[in-house]
Amino acid sequence: MSFTEVSKTKRPSLFSIIKQALQGGEEDFTTGSIRRAVILLAIPMMLEMVMESVFALVDLYFVGHLHNSSFAIQTVGLTESVLTVIYSLAIGISMAATAMVSRRVGEKDYAAAAKAGMQAILIATGLNVVISIFGVVYANEILLLMGASPEAAAHGTLFMQIMMGSSIFIMLLFLINGIFRGAGNAAIAMKSLTVANVANIIFCPIFINGLGPIPAFGLTGAAIATTLGRGLGVAYQLYHLFNGKHLLKIYFSHFIPDWAQIKAIAEVAAPAVLQFVIASCSWIFLAQLVATTGGDHGSAGYQTALRLLMFFMLPAWGLSNAAATLVGQNLGAQQIKRAEDSVITTAKYNVIFMAVITVLSLSGAHIFVAFFTNDVQVQEVAIQAIRIMSVGYIFYGIGMVLINAFNGAGDTWTPTWVNFFGFWLFQIPLAYFLAKGMDFGPTGVFIAIPVAETSITIAGIILFKKGRWKRVKI
Repeated sequence: MSFTEVSKTKRPSLFSIIKQALQGGEEDFTTGSIRRAVILLAIPMMLEMVMESVFALVDLYFVGHLHNSSFAIQTVGLTESVLTVIYSLAIGISMAATAMVSRRVGEKDYAAAAKAGMQAILIATGLNVVISIFGVVYANEILLLMGASPEAAAHGTLFMQIMMGSSIFIMLLFLINGIFRGAGNAAIAMKSLTVANVANIIFCPIFINGLGPIPAFGLTGAAIATTLGRGLGVAYQLYHLFNGKHLLKIYFSHFIPDWAQIKAIAEVAAPAVLQFVIASCSWIFLAQLVATTGGDHGSAGYQTALRLLMFFMLPAWGLSNAAATLVGQNLGAQQIKRAEDSVITTAKYNVIFMAVITVLSLSGAHIFVAFFTNDVQVQEVAIQAIRIMSVGYIFYGIGMVLINAFNGAGDTWTPTWVNFFGFWLFQIPLAYFLAKGMDFGPTGVFIAIPVAETSITIAGIILFKKGRWKRVKI
């Protein structure tokens, strides 16, 4: 057979896998090709994370062209930094849900999988109510604590209040998507974020700049648009969760608190939440350190760089999410070697992806930044931040896969300890020393990020090889 004939034979199979990945449907990933399994999960998960990152970039684009844009950019960035606490809770609980659901699916106990997912929703909703109330009441004080000037804080208080008050949509988007991912249906998660993003893109210019009878709300309009967009995304998720057409059949009885089940989920979720709170609090400290050493322009530049960083990093996180589902299902089916091979395969794909992103970031930083802000001083800081932080992209990619592998196995304590030592006992002191002790200012913070992330990845590799994660029971 000629090379051309071989190529023609192989191409339809690849295209059919991609088509299947985009169309969705629950899958049993305990048998068959591991590469096929990674592709089926990774494509919709990467697109899902692209959609999530687009939220912040759309807001950043429109508010970056407002009057007093440095205040607006700073407010969006600092609010997003605070919302990372919500993201941490949402991701942590969704990790537990994915681990529980995927393990039960691997055991072919679909009723228990559905019940576990609904009990996770009960936990998340209760926690979010408390956080939302606190965020609405103390919005101005939070912005001031983060390093915003009094003028910038006053400018952004209502934006913060709306975003914190509607954070239940953030929580549910992450959590319900985690439930679908655990069941092997990553496409639903991707489609829900697509719905949310399309709505946000449409609503942003309308509510920020005004249209017809709708007045221009400026910065506040960005919060309104984002809230409406995420709300529609959650509505799409709930429709598919309750329509009875998927592997998980949901009944209202699943929402009656089962304290034994809640305790089991909490035991997995608590360290998962803690590991992301540890990481997000580190990022909050770094944002505050940049704001105090670099002023409003330094803070705005750093926040612009972070939004672009997350735009590139979230697809890698989506790809690494494949490891969580594959590990969970295969451990549930007692396919331990296959679970390990799945992690290694996923890591290889993520290295390739992050290598490409590194080249794009180093060569195109000035182009990306110029698209989001016209302020020359903000641009200078953002370009420098991107070029320094992108040096560690490949290590970030490997580290993400390992974290998701541990979490997918239910071994949520291992990455929690790694994050604690890596972020709080290494990254924060290093950033403070470089920024203030060495008088590097914001540049010191930028340098500390790839150094710490690389160290965390090396620790993750060592712990993965030790294999404790293979013996965790949930």
